[in-house]
Amino acid sequence: MAQKPGIFPTFFISGFECSTFLWKDKKRRNLVHETQHHQFVQQDYELLRSLGIAVAREGIPWPLVDTNGKYDFSCIDPMLEAMNQNKILPIWDLCHYGYPDDLDPFLDNFVERFAAYCRAAAEYVTPKLPGPYFFTPINEITFFSFCGGEWGWVAPYKNTKEDRFQLRLNLCKAAIAGVKAIREVTPDARMIHIDPLVQVVAPRDRPDQEAAAHHETYVDTFLAWDILYGKELPELGGSPEILDIVGANNYSFGQMEYREHGPHQALPPDDDRIKPLCDLLRLVWERYRRPMIIGETSGLKEGRTAWLKDVMEESLAAVDAGMDLHGICLFPAVDMPDWHTGEWLNNGICNLILEGDVLRRQPHEPYIAELRRWQKELNRVTVLDPDPFSDPVELADVIAAAKRLNKKPDKNWS
Repeated sequence: MAQKPGIFPTFFISGFECSTFLWKDKKRRNLVHETQHHQFVQQDYELLRSLGIAVAREGIPWPLVDTNGKYDFSCIDPMLEAMNQNKILPIWDLCHYGYPDDLDPFLDNFVERFAAYCRAAAEYVTPKLPGPYFFTPINEITFFSFCGGEWGWVAPYKNTKEDRFQLRLNLCKAAIAGVKAIREVTPDARMIHIDPLVQVVAPRDRPDQEAAAHHETYVDTFLAWDILYGKELPELGGSPEILDIVGANNYSFGQMEYREHGPHQALPPDDDRIKPLCDLLRLVWERYRRPMIIGETSGLKEGRTAWLKDVMEESLAAVDAGMDLHGICLFPAVDMPDWHTGEWLNNGICNLILEGDVLRRQPHEPYIAELRRWQKELNRVTVLDPDPFSDPVELADVIAAAKRLNKKPDKNWS
């Protein structure tokens, strides 16, 4: 019996890029196909098993399974089979920037259709897996609102702050309705609502933009979570149980210098305005006091190893400060392309090497060695047990490691 049981069977989590948006060229992207995860799903889950990772973020492609409210979930059957064979527990992303062609995300029928789809998805996957069951109804509501509502990168291709605000509001309504629909099927299903950790600062020569940067950091970043929690617009039905588990994504480009038009400018690694990750996590913890995970994090290229070291040190500083952190998601498990250029980002546990028509998985060994080091520091498994679901993570081990290592927050991104 765990002294302080965690929510998940392993502290380290991973996942697979599964976006299905309509891109700027009006063509549907399917990142599961672009990374050939659908072809290599068995190998991809065997990889996680060999790394001692029993939890993975995986997508159900809403625009591909829902045709005018008629469902065909057969495209995820290979994922379900591989999960069962390798004893991997999924966190199902139900809307990863993509929605069916016949829907308008600003209208009420979007909310109704999403709730019906969430119910159908839960009815499909839960009988096929042993549980427990985890869902992310709408991935990164805040970021989705920016790239589809203000920047025009993806459908619905809007380009004003007002459109962004309205899109975010309707996505929050849909997420709340989706949670309720899922729990009609599986009352004990857990939700993880994921959005980026963000800090925005004004340019040094533009003190007139300080108020806007401050608002984006301390108000705008949190509004979707606030609505889901019921802090804002409680008439929409949000509550602490709806928000449930907070997934905070951490990337270097989440700390930015304000730009009035278009995406903000990422701060360089040596910028003295950077905040430690622990401080950003504290903002989330003090606001909601809900269980937390780092929902996505990764470095790039040869920086992956140093990035993981920094994230772990900051995370243990957060644990030592009393934050209820239940896991860290090394995302993605296999590489993904830059949406804009198509170049491989080299941010996965495995790189993808094109050989003919096949994307060969090539493990990035230094990154894996750093993962192994931290698994041992935290007294975690490095290869999955025959039944990894038999015991949850012993968070007392993580807390003990945090106290023993005594890491302090710093601004170093390595």
